[in-house]
Amino acid sequence: MLNNAIKTLSLTVHVYPAATHALTSCRHLWCSVYSVYVCVACPVCVFVHTQSAEFTALGSSGLKSKSMVQLSTSVCLLGGLLGLFLLQPVLMAPTPASMCTPLKTLNDSLSHRRRYMKHNFPINYTIRVHQKEVFKLSNINRLKLQVEGLDELVLQRLWFQVNQGVLKKIIRVLPERHPSRSYTAELERRFMDAEGVFVQSHPAEVFQQELPETIQDIWDSLTEEPNIVPESSWRFASPKSLLDNFCQTMYCLFSECFASTEAQQDYCGVSYWRKGRKKDLQPES
Repeated sequence: MLNNAIKTLSLTVHVYPAATHALTSCRHLWCSVYSVYVCVACPVCVFVHTQSAEFTALGSSGLKSKSMVQLSTSVCLLGGLLGLFLLQPVLMAPTPASMCTPLKTLNDSLSHRRRYMKHNFPINYTIRVHQKEVFKLSNINRLKLQVEGLDELVLQRLWFQVNQGVLKKIIRVLPERHPSRSYTAELERRFMDAEGVFVQSHPAEVFQQELPETIQDIWDSLTEEPNIVPESSWRFASPKSLLDNFCQTMYCLFSECFASTEAQQDYCGVSYWRKGRKKDLQPES
């Protein structure tokens, strides 16, 4: 009788502002059927509080009788699955279509990187960057192997964080009248436009997710004050090589925006970017 009544109930969920999380500003939803808080912001705190659930069961005689049912483990798991179900479309969603326009605009600027980042600099000129800012395709592939189930969105967030620092360091070494100064400033502006669209294309909860430990370590390294970064963590790289990495990893992580009319291409494969192939994809002036 109780099982039949449960089947007739509709699962209603609404925001319950009193539910908060001790570590993050997650948003929890209140399931009024099962009386359970379900967090849709992170899979860590799937549910944070349970109470007894009161169901109204309809007897064969048509009379209403109330049965107090203590939440069982299976009900708690249901709440957890609901939270993960609501969150999964956010995490597994492909690159939003709105991202492609600013990324293609950014790519137009990157197509001139040889002229502005090589020809306008002395031979073998390098700048000092954090070792984590030398962010190559091999780094992405290594992270995918190291972190099981690593979500593409996490790598995209890391990509923005890395290249934000790269562009700032390039601009910092350029005098106001340097022939590449205006180009780099425009490149940074377009990058920031793309980052703004990226943030707006996803719910705020996505950016409050706890990062995998390996990614968090890289993030922390990138955001350290320069004066406390160990000397061993600095590397020297040419501006051109940094923007090559910038471009190649962009194609890898946002491949939907750069789909080829030819057979499907593996932009994350190092072999694709060998001499000759990259010019076909990315002509430089």
